[in-house]
Amino acid sequence: MARTVLIDPDEDRKMRDVAMAWLTDLPKTEDGWVKQRQLEDFEFNGERLPLMDRQAGIRKPAGYDTALSMRTVYTPAGKKPPYEDSLGDDGLQRYNYRGEDPTHPDNVGLRNAYARDLPLIWFLGAADAFYLPKYPIWIIGDEPEKLQFVIAVSEEQKPENTGPITTTTQKRIQKRLTNLRLHQPLFSTRVRHAYKHRCAMCGLGYKGLIEAAHIIPDSEPDGHPEVWNGLALCKLHHGAYDSGIIRIHPDNFVMEVREDVLADRSTEPMLVHGLQGLHGKRLRLPHPSHHPSKNALLWRYNKVRGI
Repeated sequence: MARTVLIDPDEDRKMRDVAMAWLTDLPKTEDGWVKQRQLEDFEFNGERLPLMDRQAGIRKPAGYDTALSMRTVYTPAGKKPPYEDSLGDDGLQRYNYRGEDPTHPDNVGLRNAYARDLPLIWFLGAADAFYLPKYPIWIIGDEPEKLQFVIAVSEEQKPENTGPITTTTQKRIQKRLTNLRLHQPLFSTRVRHAYKHRCAMCGLGYKGLIEAAHIIPDSEPDGHPEVWNGLALCKLHHGAYDSGIIRIHPDNFVMEVREDVLADRSTEPMLVHGLQGLHGKRLRLPHPSHHPSKNALLWRYNKVRGI
């Protein structure tokens, strides 16, 4: 039965602490994902209190005038997301309102959480019905003229710790933090999942040694944290790719080892088998829906060759 009396603010804070502790202990996939169905089992004070709304992107539990969580749905490759959250010029993440009415109850719920400096949970869509939870995060600004809220994805981004963000250096620092705390974890887990935790170059499957490598670096305007701009690589081949020792031909996904490395006559096994032995071989590709972008590969290929 829905509550008719609003929850006491202290009880609201306690509920969030309990919810985040419960979420930390919740069994997850090897990628750190939770299934949407699991989030329906949370209870507080003996009452069921799902952490995610089945339909809406913002979760404001009955009896509470504050939002508890928000989500970004998974969008398959080639599809347009229903809401496109963006990065502001100040390097801080934005989250779109629900609809175009600032007074919608869900938007008011986020605004109330902002006014009380309450922590929230952000569920990032990783695959169909699977989410990567990010918490705690905070609303630190409201931009009704743009129908969006300003998000701090870590304590370091809260206004009392940053002060006014005005200089280019300050903005760069905040963008780096946003990428590090929000975009990179989702990018990394989705890329490694797409390649089944195996190196696309050598096939090594030791999960602790597999990393998500950008094709176009995230420092570039087109360096988006999307699976099409990534490769799952072991630590050796990640370094070799980033340094230009190994390049990938964009037309056929064939690896090319840099000429001076191919000419090295050392008998070191790692050189002979780990680098030189890959020359002329084709990448181990994931499902076609997750293939690396040929345009991104072409950008990197030309960059490495100085074109």
